[in-house]
Amino acid sequence: MKIVVIGTGYVGLVTGTCFAESGNDVTCVDINTGKIERLNQGIIPIYEPGLTELVKRNQSAGRLQFTTDVASCVPEAAGVFLAVGTPMGDDGAADLSGIWAACDSIAPHLSEEAVVICKSTVPVGTNRRVYDRLKEKLGREVHVASNPEFLKEGCAIDDFTKPDRVVVGVMTKLAADVLEELYKPFLRTEHPFLVMGLESAEMTKYVANCMLATKISFINEMANLCEAVGADVNEVRKGIGHDQRIGFQFLFPGVGYGGSCFPKDVRALIATARDHEIETRMLNAVDTVNRAQKTILFNKISRYFDHKIEGKTIALWGLAFKPKTDDIREAPALTLIDELLKAGAKVQAHDPVAMENVQAAYGDRVVLCDQQYKAVEGADALAICTEWNEYRTPDFNLIKRRLKNPVIFDGRNLFDPQKMFARGFYYSGIGLKQPASNP
Repeated sequence: MKIVVIGTGYVGLVTGTCFAESGNDVTCVDINTGKIERLNQGIIPIYEPGLTELVKRNQSAGRLQFTTDVASCVPEAAGVFLAVGTPMGDDGAADLSGIWAACDSIAPHLSEEAVVICKSTVPVGTNRRVYDRLKEKLGREVHVASNPEFLKEGCAIDDFTKPDRVVVGVMTKLAADVLEELYKPFLRTEHPFLVMGLESAEMTKYVANCMLATKISFINEMANLCEAVGADVNEVRKGIGHDQRIGFQFLFPGVGYGGSCFPKDVRALIATARDHEIETRMLNAVDTVNRAQKTILFNKISRYFDHKIEGKTIALWGLAFKPKTDDIREAPALTLIDELLKAGAKVQAHDPVAMENVQAAYGDRVVLCDQQYKAVEGADALAICTEWNEYRTPDFNLIKRRLKNPVIFDGRNLFDPQKMFARGFYYSGIGLKQPASNP
């Protein structure tokens, strides 16, 4: 099937590549000429495990092309996916200017049988507005569908090719048939293909992400309470996680969620509810808890040094909002960096893949180190924000020798407090019961 994907960001690139891998003829379109030139040279603009190999293989096979020319590919397309950015505005609502620009660019070239599929995360009612806009421009009926993505950065290829479910919102049977044909290769293990209305599909995306964000904020708040009363959140987590009604997923305490989805989607749904004069007390609390959680490491560091941080050097491990990605959008590490710099501290940081993005944001205000142990050299303390595997079993003796003080603030609970105490470290995690006499 001939497919066009408008937008070569995270979602568009993964979507187009995976559809090409299943045998479709895919063209990815972007208005950014430089990005398209780099993609045609095999240079991938994002870090996602396995994506580079898939892109190159399908380019070589002739199934995946990149262009800036909408007119060259849309007329023959059976499906046109809109995968453009919908960034969050100052009021929390999604900016849909990219959606409308994409609609206007493809409208003159759509065939009567083409299905326009919105892959971008958009507020409820947007797909209906896409239909109205295209119908007005074309003067005829048009097939429009909603197909929300449920990709986790770091394992997006598996999420796309082995989905828990595929959700589509449609107005016509043709749209449902086209999408079912496209997704059939990925649903051979009887996972469901769920067909529903446009608005239900749009809501499904937001509700799913808001539910997961709620679990994260809930366990973080409980972790802070555990620490205050002398309980251990890891023990509590096991106590509740074995309840099948609750489960373990997304019940890992830490320094808050980040990335391009959870913060934006929670606030976007709050904004949508506000537009309909509905108060979202739970979602407001989820967002508030998460914003506060991002400051927890700074508060711990500040208290340890009696609120005298000016002139201190803090080593930081982990800059991306999660492992296996270079995405620093809404990353808790950035909140910590901002607070430390504001307090007059120096930051020495390491991340396996995200340092280039941090350098673009901070310039020389942060010292970026190409090795994790260089970051701790001469530092007064180490803070950990991202649970990269290479941080899980470090050389503690080397860390201790290089730090001025054997002090670690762990925002991801990578280590055992008792063992860290035995090694001679002051160690503070999230919601962990501290040893009787932390050094």
